[in-house]
Amino acid sequence: MPKKVVAEGERRRRRPTRQGTVLSEKLIVETALRMLREHGSAGLTARRLGAALGADPSTLYRYFAGLDGLTRAIGEELMGRALDSWTATGAWRADLRSLGLAIHASYLAHPQAALLTASRVTGRPREIEVDETILGILRTAGFEDADAVGTYHAFIDLALAFAALDAGALAIGDDVREADEDVWTSTYAHLPPDTHPHITATARLLAERMNHSAYPAVLDTLLSGAEARLAGGRESRRVRR
Repeated sequence: MPKKVVAEGERRRRRPTRQGTVLSEKLIVETALRMLREHGSAGLTARRLGAALGADPSTLYRYFAGLDGLTRAIGEELMGRALDSWTATGAWRADLRSLGLAIHASYLAHPQAALLTASRVTGRPREIEVDETILGILRTAGFEDADAVGTYHAFIDLALAFAALDAGALAIGDDVREADEDVWTSTYAHLPPDTHPHITATARLLAERMNHSAYPAVLDTLLSGAEARLAGGRESRRVRR
């Protein structure tokens, strides 16, 4: 049976840890992010986290429902950082684009954490705040509720899918990643035109593009489709009147 998480008001340690710090949920999450960056997901254990905090490993269970609860909190932190770095302008398409890029950037700043959390739904306050913000932008812009939810679904899944994809490239070693990137010039650029005419014709363009994220371009495609549907809906309502 999982251990019961201690209520927030009862969590605070009365004494500092061996390192002279007072534990908090925020400190634990920040320490976990550092450990993921340095050691990957395999290195994030209650024992190692306790050692890094200068506290007994069981302390984790006063704040989270085990490592899975901590994982959810890490995902929430990445979402919260994205929202904190973003500023609304009132122009719905520009606001969604900049928020999508902020989410993508927040996850890529912590590739190992992105791989661990991009597929999770945390149900925690900052994640909910992001979702409320996206839906608010869409409904305020005039999207019908069904289209707002559909666009939100595509928007957030696209951001997180590319976050996971691009984080995967960043999480591998530099030597391995550079070797992968070199394939576009060392292999694709030298394929014979008689067997691969289309790759040969576009080899230079492939080398220029394929080592960069396609997320901004695909995001623009998604937003253009949403914009067209919104305009079509407005025109349809105008004609009916």
